[in-house]
Amino acid sequence: MLYESTRGKTQPVSSAEAIKMGIAPDGGLFVPCQQIKFTPDQLTHLVGLSYREQALAILSLYLTDFTKSELQECVNWAYHADKFDHPHIAPLFRLNDSIHFLELWHGPTCAFKDMALQLLPRLLTTSMKKTGEAAEIVILVATSGDTGKAALEGFKDVTGTKIIVFYPDQGVSEVQKRQMVTQDGNNVAVVAVVGNFDDAQSGVKNIFGDLEFNRELETKKIKLSSANSINWGRLVPQIVYYVYAYTELMRQNALSPGEKINVVVPTGNFGNILAAFYARQMGLPINRLICAANTNKVLTDFIQTGVYDRNRFFYKTISPSMDILISSNLERLLYELTDHDAQRIQTWMNELKETGRYQIDDNLHRSIQEIFWSDYATDAETLATIQETYSQANYVLDTHTAVGKNVYDKYVAATGDQTKTVIASTASPFKFSSSVAQAILGLDAAANQDEFALLELLADTCQLPIPKGLHGLNQKPIRHTIRTGSNEMINTVRDILFL
Repeated sequence: MLYESTRGKTQPVSSAEAIKMGIAPDGGLFVPCQQIKFTPDQLTHLVGLSYREQALAILSLYLTDFTKSELQECVNWAYHADKFDHPHIAPLFRLNDSIHFLELWHGPTCAFKDMALQLLPRLLTTSMKKTGEAAEIVILVATSGDTGKAALEGFKDVTGTKIIVFYPDQGVSEVQKRQMVTQDGNNVAVVAVVGNFDDAQSGVKNIFGDLEFNRELETKKIKLSSANSINWGRLVPQIVYYVYAYTELMRQNALSPGEKINVVVPTGNFGNILAAFYARQMGLPINRLICAANTNKVLTDFIQTGVYDRNRFFYKTISPSMDILISSNLERLLYELTDHDAQRIQTWMNELKETGRYQIDDNLHRSIQEIFWSDYATDAETLATIQETYSQANYVLDTHTAVGKNVYDKYVAATGDQTKTVIASTASPFKFSSSVAQAILGLDAAANQDEFALLELLADTCQLPIPKGLHGLNQKPIRHTIRTGSNEMINTVRDILFL
């Protein structure tokens, strides 16, 4: 299996090369040259297999230049009891006969990003060996909150790599920030960026696109790569958990073979829901992909109108990991649904860069709407959904999963579709304790207490243990204090690398 760029100006490469580079030299994103399909019998064969066994089976279809033993070693290193606090890795919680939550936050940083970022470092270092790479790999990451800590935890002290994480100074929760700035490891750096996530993400993309700087790095035997979902090695592990969720429902006799499900994903950068699209493309019986947004509803507007327009007010919400106006992975979807028409993708991406907007044609828009449905939730609606779900089912949602549940309810009201549904639960409620406590306990109970005091209050009230990765976080020493402007990020990288 070879991988090609969505911009069409890079020769196809192996999966190891694609993972090592992260982003294509022409600025595009790597995608498989051919579609992967499995038969209903192959899907049935996965029923009852462990998460590790399913990961090995699915990754083998996409990463064909890796040997089985190489993938086995990567998978075993990533998904085990020392890293994940649930034996199923990604368990399902049954809310009722129609709705299951796919809990993706049982890893070391309590967010769905662990599902891929515990695996990616091993995929990357294996790729380096396979391609004979002698240079040091520097991972650049822009984070809206969760990717940063998950990437830091995955790459800390990994031989042959360094990792630099950029996060928006005022755009993450206090718990998310403290997770990053207290990170240990001899190869890690964390930088606050003055601005929002889009500023940080654009700054990272500009560094990748700066040919002079990359030539300078090459003379120092340094190469850049990414741990954001622009890296195929970050995206492909996410396909696994959608397949696993479906086969688990089959194992529990909650689904008949071939019965379709809906999948709801709260998303900002479009990577998590894109993984569900690839699972659907493989043959997983998915009816609709429901894209749940917060007030920064650029994706909802796009799916509803066919116009992508980031020229709008940027809202800081209580679901900060979704506070994004430039959804990088949408480029991959457009490429897939235009039969890999790189010229059209290049035109739209140029328009986005130059004007902040683009409009797709009516045929493509209809194709998207046949698969996707989208709406958004306000902060008030998100809080109400947390409170309602807890009072009705004694189940605690974080602010992002609550967006997904609220939008799902709107979907059912609008369509009457009662198809069984999996909602991606993307973070532990303890990562956003202030908002969750406010929703469950009321504004007065949560007032005048910091997020760390509210961790204890929430745990006592809901009779839930504080996750290991968050316990005592406010007692750890702060190790990273660098702050930079989005236009100065390249110089900050120079300083960190002592260039």
